[in-house]
Amino acid sequence: MSLENRKVVFKGAYILSMDKNIGNLPVGDVFIEEKKIAAVAPHIDVEDAEIIDATGMILMPGFTDAHRHSWQGTLRRLMPDVSDLMSYVNDIHFGLAKYYRPEDIYLGNLLTAWSAIDSGITTIIDASHNTRSYAHANAAVDAFEESGIRALYAAGFPLAGEWEQSFWTEGLEKLQTQRFSSEGLIRLGIFTHMNTENWDIARRLGIPMVTEFLGKELSSTLKELQSKSRLGPDNIFNHCTGLTEEAWQIMSDCGVKVTVDPRSDAQYGLEEGVFAYQHAFDHGIKPGIGTDLETAYGGDIFTEMRVAFSLQRAFAQNKRYNGEENIPQPVTSYALLEAATIHGSEIAGFGNVSGSITPGKSADLILIDTNAVNIFPSNDAIGTVVHAADRSNVHTVMIAGKMVKSKGKLIGVNLEQLKQRAEESVAYLLAKGK
Repeated sequence: MSLENRKVVFKGAYILSMDKNIGNLPVGDVFIEEKKIAAVAPHIDVEDAEIIDATGMILMPGFTDAHRHSWQGTLRRLMPDVSDLMSYVNDIHFGLAKYYRPEDIYLGNLLTAWSAIDSGITTIIDASHNTRSYAHANAAVDAFEESGIRALYAAGFPLAGEWEQSFWTEGLEKLQTQRFSSEGLIRLGIFTHMNTENWDIARRLGIPMVTEFLGKELSSTLKELQSKSRLGPDNIFNHCTGLTEEAWQIMSDCGVKVTVDPRSDAQYGLEEGVFAYQHAFDHGIKPGIGTDLETAYGGDIFTEMRVAFSLQRAFAQNKRYNGEENIPQPVTSYALLEAATIHGSEIAGFGNVSGSITPGKSADLILIDTNAVNIFPSNDAIGTVVHAADRSNVHTVMIAGKMVKSKGKLIGVNLEQLKQRAEESVAYLLAKGK
């Protein structure tokens, strides 16, 4: 049965809709028709529909990883104890990145995409700062298309080595024309420094700009940019650690989107090393959550939510203990779940099609099996997802109505072959980087 006429009903799940108008249903059904969510109700009967028994399970929108450098998927844990940014930059960007072939980009992105799907991530913002040529960009998009993940692919120029200078802008324009459509699962962006010339290119093409943004020095640039109307909702700023109060207010006033990274800011010693969730929240900004990269640690949103929860409460309690005033309220599990789903989807530019279980939106869903020993009895669905579930509990993943994981197994990938090719890619890169 093709996706165009396929009918699926998830039956008897605890539905975490992430849609405030629908709310949560302790027991409910979701009807999928032609790639989209057709109905959400306590009970739905549809003739000729495929029934998925979700009794006792948790049905929710898939996670959005709002900040990932997917091309590094094969470089996992090369630097587990790295503690400063320049060590990473020297070893990876000034080292191995220079030797990446298109096939290495393809394998890094493909491994990232499938492992993301396996852990319940259905959407990813890929800040691809090793786009050495049009062929490299094509390979990255090929990998995402093969996996079936939804993505904002933000091409970015390398930091070192030789690369195809003409990619900016001719390659970008060609890529947009040949590989992207407004209705597709993958959309184009650019990953760039604070460079208004590149922003002009992006705005001419109508695509968002993703920028690593941190520190007082960069903070000082925002006032002039605001005065020239150069900041807006098409700016996505990653990290945002160590910013001034003025910078936060300008970002809020201009509608700049923000992603935060609970682990990497501390791991790589970025500014004060404290992820910026509280600053964003205090200024009315709804941040997404990103994993950043896997060169030091694993890449799943379950871990990021837990680290975020613990860090926010630790810092609040520390302030309280030291007698400080204006202590932030403890973050809630639901707020972090919003950051990991609907807010991340909105930042990626897919908020109108994914991020919540809402009729009319794409069927980007995950089913959490609560029958496993690590999470039963599931006395609180939100608490179960945020504080207890892990990759092994992701029973089903559906993206745009297509099943890409079922009964705990990925569909459509030869993992043994992928493992072999990834290992060959790493061996090549390490040999070249000696």
